[in-house]
Amino acid sequence: MASGSRATVPEDSVRTVSPGRRGEKAVSALTGDSVEAGTLKSAASAVRSVVASPRPVKRKDVREAAQRRLQLLPGSQAEGRGQGPEEEEEEPLLSVPEEDDEKAQPLPPVCVSPMRGMWREEKVALYCDEVLQGCKAEDADDAMCRYLSEKLKLKGKWLGVWKTNPELFFVKYEEASISFVGILVEVTCKLRQSSSSCFKVTVSVAEPFSSNIANIPRDLVDEILEELEHSVPLLEVYPVEGQDSDLHDIALALEVVRFFYDFLWRDWDDEESCENYTALIEERINLWCDIQDGTIPGPIAQRFKKTLEKYKNKRIELIEYQSNIKEDPSAAEAVECWKKYYEIVMLCGLLKMWEDLRLRVHGPFFPRILRRRKGKRDFGKTITHIVAKVMTTDMVKDLSSDTLLQQHDDLDLALDSCYSGDTVVIFPGEYQAVNLALLTDDIVIKGIGKREEIMITSEPSYDSFVVSKADNVKLMHLSLIQQGTVDGIVVVESGHMTLENCVLKCEGTGVCVLTGAALTITDCEITGAQGAGVELYPGSIAILERNEIHHCNNLRTTDSSKSTLGGVNMKVLPAPKLKMTNNHIYNNNGYGVSILQPTEQFFIVAEETLSKGTASGDKKDDNMLSKVMQNLNLEMNNNKIEANLKGAIRIVTS
Repeated sequence: MASGSRATVPEDSVRTVSPGRRGEKAVSALTGDSVEAGTLKSAASAVRSVVASPRPVKRKDVREAAQRRLQLLPGSQAEGRGQGPEEEEEEPLLSVPEEDDEKAQPLPPVCVSPMRGMWREEKVALYCDEVLQGCKAEDADDAMCRYLSEKLKLKGKWLGVWKTNPELFFVKYEEASISFVGILVEVTCKLRQSSSSCFKVTVSVAEPFSSNIANIPRDLVDEILEELEHSVPLLEVYPVEGQDSDLHDIALALEVVRFFYDFLWRDWDDEESCENYTALIEERINLWCDIQDGTIPGPIAQRFKKTLEKYKNKRIELIEYQSNIKEDPSAAEAVECWKKYYEIVMLCGLLKMWEDLRLRVHGPFFPRILRRRKGKRDFGKTITHIVAKVMTTDMVKDLSSDTLLQQHDDLDLALDSCYSGDTVVIFPGEYQAVNLALLTDDIVIKGIGKREEIMITSEPSYDSFVVSKADNVKLMHLSLIQQGTVDGIVVVESGHMTLENCVLKCEGTGVCVLTGAALTITDCEITGAQGAGVELYPGSIAILERNEIHHCNNLRTTDSSKSTLGGVNMKVLPAPKLKMTNNHIYNNNGYGVSILQPTEQFFIVAEETLSKGTASGDKKDDNMLSKVMQNLNLEMNNNKIEANLKGAIRIVTS
C-alpha cells in the first residue's frame, strides 16, 4: 500500500488502550529474524536481520499483549463477533469511543528513492567505490555503519513515516489490504550502536497526527511507542518530502543500506574467504539489474526470487528450532538440526550458481534427474502403451499381432511403466505428465492424429517440463505447451533426443542442449520463448532440419542492446556442432542466429569490427562469417532467415 492511500478498519479490531501497562518494557514486533538481534555481532548485523525478511516472527514476549488485542475481521464477520463459545470465555475488551478519537490525517509523500533511476554502472560505483571502498566481506557491516552514520550527521531532527508491522497493532489482519501501519513521526538521530542492540532512532508522534489507517486511535500509537521506549528500527523510517536537501541525502543513504541487506548481502559472506568482495557485489548488482530490465526471462527471475526467499525462511526455521531446544539436544533434535542445516547449504549453493554470469540466461541447470535408468525388462520384451480414455480395436489395427499392449488413461502412469525399448502412443486429448521431466530410458513417445490435437501441457508448480538424459529418446507428432515452468521447454541434459513434427509453445526459455548432449529437430515449430528458441551449450551437438523458429526472445527489456538472442543461440567454448538445413527463422526479437564467443579465441574477428555489429547479407561480412563457420563446425544450407528485429546472424563477444 502506498503511503498516500488509506485504510479504515473496524473500531473493535484494533488493540485497545491499556493504561496499566504504560511504562512497561515490551518487545517490538519487528519483521524477519530480528528475534536473534541480541546475539548478533554488530549493530549493522542486527539491521540486516530486521530488513532481510518481511514476514513477522511471533514471539513469546508478544503473547501477553496479544491477549488484549482484537482480531481484524472482514466486515461481514465483524458484525457477528462474540457469539461463539471461545469469545465468551475471553476477558471483556475496552471500547474506544468514536467521539474521543483524533482522526488521523493522510500521510505526506515520502522521498522518492534516487536509486530507481541509477544505471548499473552508477550503482556499482556507489557500493564498490564509495561505500565498501574495497573492504573485505567481514568488514562490510562496519562500512555500511560508517556510511550511514556520516549521512545522518547532516540533520539531527527530521520528519519521516514509520512503516511498521501490522502485527504490532493487530492479532490478525489481511496482508492484501494492510501491508504496513504508517505513522508520521519526528526522528531524533541519537543512534544506539551497541553490539547487542538494533540500529535504532528515537521517534515521537509528529503533528498533525497522520497515518495510512484513517481511524487508528492516537492513544494506541502513543502507548505502543511508550512500550518501545520511543525507539524504532532506523530502516523502518522513510523521510518525507518537503524538507531541505540534506534529507534527500539521508533518504538515499537509507535506501542504499536497505538494498544492500535485502539483495546484495548473503549470510555466508563473512564466513567464507573472498579475495575481491567488491567484485562479488558487482556481480550481484548485475544480477539484480538483469532481472529488473528483463535480460533474465520473467519465469527465471521468479525462480531466483523463490530460491532466495526459501533460503531466508529456512535460516529463520533453523534459528527458531535451535532456540526452542531447552537443554542438551536429543538425538532426534540433533538429526533435525542437521537436516535443516544441509537444506540451507543446498540452497546456498544454488544461489552461488546464480551469481555466475555464464549461467545468467537460464539459471543454474544442475542435474534435475535423479531417477536411475531401468534398462530393458527381464524377459526381454517391449510393450506399446496406449494412452486414451477408452481403447478401441481401430486404435491397434495397424499394430502387429504379437505386439504387447497396455492401456492407460493417464500419460504419467504410462511413462512410469516404461522400460527401454517401449513405445508410448498418445491419442488426441489434453494431458499433463510430470514424468516427462524424468526421461532416463530409451523410449518413443508419439501422437496419433494431428499434432495440434495431442496437447501436453506442463505442470505450473514444477520447474521443468521435458528433461532427458536417455541415450536415445524420441518425441513425435505432439504439441508441447509450456505453462509456468521456468526451465527450457525441453532440456537435453545428456544423451540424444529427437523431436519430430512437434509444436513447441514456450512460455519460459526454449529448447536447451547442455554440454555433451545431442539433439535432432525436424519439421517442428518453436515459438514464444523468452530467450532463444534453441540454446546450444558449449560442446553440444544439434541437427536442425525443416523447422520454423519464430517470435522468440520475448524479453521485456528496456535495454535494446541486450536483445541479441533470437532463433538459435550458440555458446562456444568448446564449440558446439550445428547443422542447419532448410529452416525458416523469422520474426524474432533478436538475431536469427547468434554466436557467443570469448574475445580471446582465434576465430573471432577484430574488436573494432565487432563493435560496429555484424550481420549476414553484407558482402564485407561474408568472409568473416565463412571463417567463423569453418572453425565452429557450423554447417548452414538453404535456410531462410528473415524479418528478425536485429538481423540475421550476429557474433557476440563475452
